[in-house]
Amino acid sequence: MRPSLSACLDSINAIVLGKDHQVRLALACLLAGGHLLIEDLPGMGKTTLSQALARVLGLDFQRIQFTSDLLPSDILGTSVYDKDSGQFQFHEGPIFAGLILADEINRATPKSQSALLEAMEEGQVTIEGATRPLPSPFFVIATQNPSHQGGTFALPESQLDRFLMRLSLGYPAQAAERALLTGQARREMLPQLPALLGDGELQRLQAEARQVRVSEPLVDYVLRLVEATRTQPPFAWGLSPRGSLALLAAARAWALLAGRDYVIPEDVQAVLPSVAGHRLRERADPAGQGGGALVQWLLREVPAL
Repeated sequence: MRPSLSACLDSINAIVLGKDHQVRLALACLLAGGHLLIEDLPGMGKTTLSQALARVLGLDFQRIQFTSDLLPSDILGTSVYDKDSGQFQFHEGPIFAGLILADEINRATPKSQSALLEAMEEGQVTIEGATRPLPSPFFVIATQNPSHQGGTFALPESQLDRFLMRLSLGYPAQAAERALLTGQARREMLPQLPALLGDGELQRLQAEARQVRVSEPLVDYVLRLVEATRTQPPFAWGLSPRGSLALLAAARAWALLAGRDYVIPEDVQAVLPSVAGHRLRERADPAGQGGGALVQWLLREVPAL
C-alpha cells in the first residue's frame, strides 16, 4: 500500500476506534469516486468519520443538517438582488464544497432529498436555468437513521442507487469503548488531524485505482453475481448496470488499498455487502431491508471460479 494511504487509514482509525474494516471501506468508496451512505443509530460516530475523512484527504468540508423544513435552495444556493448593481447575484449554497455531509438525510422531505440527485450523478447543479459545475473531486457522505425511527422519509431506490456504498458502524467493541471513555474526546482530536494528501494527489490515486487490472475470469465472476440477482427467485429485482460498474470500481479500490495492481475474487467479496446490500430486495418482502441476507446468498451460491 502507498505510504500516504496507510497514513490516512492510521489517522482515521485513531479517531474512529475499532472500526478498521468500515474505515477501509469508506476510503475505498472515495478512491473509487463514489458517494457513501452511513446508516446507523444516532451517536455511533457517523459524523466523526465523515469529518476525519475530509481532514486527512485535504477536502473542503460542508455539513448540511437535513430537517423536514429544509428547502432545495438551502442546499444549492439562491440569487439575491443587489441594489447597488441593480442585478441579482448568485450566492452559492453549501453543496459547493469537496465533501458534503448530508446529515440525517432521511429526515428531509423527498423534494429536498432530490436536490442532490444531479450533483451526485453529474458533478454539477442546475439552478435558475444555469448549470454550475461543482468542485472536483466532489463527494457526498450521507448519514441516515434507521427507517423505523420517527420523522424519517425513506430514500427512493433511484437515490439509493447513486450511493456507491452503504455501511453501518455498529456498537464498538468493549476495548474500543473503554478507550473512548478514558481517552481524549474524539471531536477535540479532529482539529489536530493534518491533511495527508496534497493538491491533486487524491485525483492521482483515483486514476491509479481505475487502472488496477481486472482479468477476464474476474469479470466473469462479477457477471455471474449480477446475473444471479436478475434471474434467481429470491430477488425482487436485479442489480442495474450502474450497480455492476460500482462493484468493479469498489473492488479495484479495495485491491489498491491492499497494495495490489490487480483484482482477486476476495476483493469483490469484501466490497459486495456494502455495494449491493442497499440495491437489493427480497421478492417476498420488496419493501423491506433484505439486502444483507441476499448478499450472503450470493457469496454462498455463486462460485468465484
